[in-house]
Amino acid sequence: MSVALVTGASRGLGLTLARALAERGWRLVIDAREPRALEVARTELASRADVVAVPGDVADPRHREGLAVVVRDAGGLDLLVNNASVLGPSPQPGLADYPIEELERVYRVNAVAPLALTQLLLPQLRAGTGRTVVNVTSDAAVEPYAGWGGYGSSKAALDQLSAILGAEHPELRVYAFDPGDMRTRMHQDAFPGEDISDRPEPESVVPPLLRLVDGELPSGRYRASDPALAPEGRG
Repeated sequence: MSVALVTGASRGLGLTLARALAERGWRLVIDAREPRALEVARTELASRADVVAVPGDVADPRHREGLAVVVRDAGGLDLLVNNASVLGPSPQPGLADYPIEELERVYRVNAVAPLALTQLLLPQLRAGTGRTVVNVTSDAAVEPYAGWGGYGSSKAALDQLSAILGAEHPELRVYAFDPGDMRTRMHQDAFPGEDISDRPEPESVVPPLLRLVDGELPSGRYRASDPALAPEGRG
């Protein structure tokens, strides 16, 4: 049975992806910072899959060690999805006024933690059959949006970490996946008081993400809208 670890899986893209993997019969390890929300997600997923939920913050080394223990107990790892992230202050300040302590926190969660978790799980990933790492990134990593300097630069760091990991570990497939705008709580937090109902639901980007996981594309950065991830016969 294939095993996946999905961080930030209590809501949004993480939960939607976990649902899709559960439908496919994957064994799941999930985490999130909010224990109650995570338990609701675990209960739902447990009706369809073998799932272990570990509440905690990926920026906490002890939590990452706990995840690694659970993964080893699950018998290995085929897919690591580093989806957990934080936006930073809301409304988002310009870089000239960005609190440095908050910036450090954003970097710890969005860039350092995915690398640290990947380091811990490399033996299990190499031993698995999928050997896939997906780091969820953002178009803010490549576009200079005013007010997105903290979050965007942390995702730019994640992009580069992903690219170098892919170059250094050809035995793995390491992807930076940009889902584009989605109707999620984080996106709403980025635009407080605004109507974001025109943004697509996370369900819309899971099919291209699964095509990335299922396929044989080389390590690299991919957007949900990339022709390479279009349904067969399109694009």
